[in-house]
Amino acid sequence: MTRRTSLAAVTLFLGSILGSIASAEPKHGIAMYGEPNLPLDFVSLPYANPAATQGGRITLGERGGFDSLNPYILKGKAPYGVRAHTVESLLGRSYDEPFTLYGLLAETVEVGENREWVEFTLREEAKFSDGSPVTVEDVIWSFETLGTIGHPRYVRSFKKVTKIEQTGPRSVRLSSVSGDQELPLILGLRPILRKADFEGRDFAESGLKALTGSGPYIIDKFEAGRFIQFKRNPNYWGNNIGFNKGRHNVAELRYDYFLDGNVIFEAFKAGEISYYREGNGAKWDENYNFDRITSGRATKSLISHKRPSGMKGLAMNTRREKFADWRVREALIQAFDYTNFNEKVYAGTKTRFGSFFSNSKLGMSTKPAEGRVKELLLPFTDSLLPGTLEGYSFPVSDGKRNRKGLRQATKHLSDAGWHLDSGILKNDQGDVFEIEILLQTGSAENEAISNIYADALKRLGITVSIKSLDATQFRERKKTYDYDMVPNLWWLSLSPGNEQKLYWGPKGVTDPGTRNYMGAKDPAIEPLIDHMLTATDQSEFVAATKALDRVLTTGRYVVPFGYDTVSRLAHDSSMKFPQTLPMYGDWTGFLPDVWWIDSK
Repeated sequence: MTRRTSLAAVTLFLGSILGSIASAEPKHGIAMYGEPNLPLDFVSLPYANPAATQGGRITLGERGGFDSLNPYILKGKAPYGVRAHTVESLLGRSYDEPFTLYGLLAETVEVGENREWVEFTLREEAKFSDGSPVTVEDVIWSFETLGTIGHPRYVRSFKKVTKIEQTGPRSVRLSSVSGDQELPLILGLRPILRKADFEGRDFAESGLKALTGSGPYIIDKFEAGRFIQFKRNPNYWGNNIGFNKGRHNVAELRYDYFLDGNVIFEAFKAGEISYYREGNGAKWDENYNFDRITSGRATKSLISHKRPSGMKGLAMNTRREKFADWRVREALIQAFDYTNFNEKVYAGTKTRFGSFFSNSKLGMSTKPAEGRVKELLLPFTDSLLPGTLEGYSFPVSDGKRNRKGLRQATKHLSDAGWHLDSGILKNDQGDVFEIEILLQTGSAENEAISNIYADALKRLGITVSIKSLDATQFRERKKTYDYDMVPNLWWLSLSPGNEQKLYWGPKGVTDPGTRNYMGAKDPAIEPLIDHMLTATDQSEFVAATKALDRVLTTGRYVVPFGYDTVSRLAHDSSMKFPQTLPMYGDWTGFLPDVWWIDSK
């Protein structure tokens, strides 16, 4: 899911986008700040190889299953490949720029002076896979349908649209008074569906009827829950536009589904799937001496990146009373012996998460807040937790049974009203402190981490149970926030925006289906996200993001694990990728998008 660029180039780019937002002129692309890097007549994206070989086949291994082919509603579980390969949007994203979009289904994009409206003009040649043209009627229907009965991620953005209208034979305009500077870009990325597909059919009902997309692939065959195969559309309308040159090179893409992550690795060893992402540096060094690698039929590649770390760890469900006190959450973070965990599980190859946006210019400083960041936080002084203004960093354990961390944890628990009684942690009402860690079956890594952590918690008198569920049950309980602690990974980008409300917005405290798995509800969160969305220059945007990062990190919502600054990909030797990598590294839009098969 991920790209490369030099640090100097990234720094130069971020420093150059302090210009004003472009206005009222049809253009081939749009950037969050300033202008797109690529000219109107660009040949290809910088990380694509326009001379790449066409053809071949890649088989991908996925964990879980699927029971729907509609990924745009809350019901059911649809394959990732449906939206990635078969359905397109008006604009497409370049992963070599923090947030820049170029024309895809739309030939041009135009915005008002204050981005109070955005207008898209469709390419005359844009067609669905059945040969029918993509029309303004399809566009308006897609926006209105997704924005009213689609997945919540679409509904939230469309509520900001005050008017949608056809302005020409191939043009559509959407207006808003929200002041959301990101909204035109978000709307440009909304999937465009064929209206005729849903005549006499309930859009909100899950099902296994394939959508007629406009993308480079069509569904070839599938068996629900077991596999789905896509084949390249020989009549794909977008073959010759610069945005697609060197992309979508592989003729057939097949996704095979497995219940257990370990089985996926074994399938790669046996040659049943084409590549495997290894997240464990120790295994990368020790477990890849099997025949496919030593014979040269498969190889190992390291893919670097310059994206934010995001956050991965055990989310504490603050909807549950026992996690409501920040001192309890701090205690649970202190109890986690990260150094020991990193050595035991990853041979010390991981970097500890510093915050949600660490490893990037958007990440908070561990020192006291200052300048514009401090100014943005001061209105919320009464609700900010200790460390937000003063400075905060996750504890560093010594790897020697974490005695210091456990002492700190005991103190915080005592301050919060929890005390040992015959070796069992209880509060003044006699309630026993019990934690259930919810896992999905087949995640050996999360199981190993949880077992290490459970041993530490037991030393505090906390009763711990680890419960593993199949993919369907796990997904349902996670979606409805029915857990004490659950592992999760939040991928974050160099252009955080509206999705932040889905991640930690207040509606997620009660509304199902968001990614606010911890139930974060600090009063500062939504105003800071709104400030990010309405910022009209890069420096203000960065300050708002740094301030948000402080609030999230000092909220002590997650027991953090570690992250990698590279991706480790083992793959068929015939699979090739360009030498120039996007700054996001191994990310969405990279594999299989710009890879190709060398049949020599």
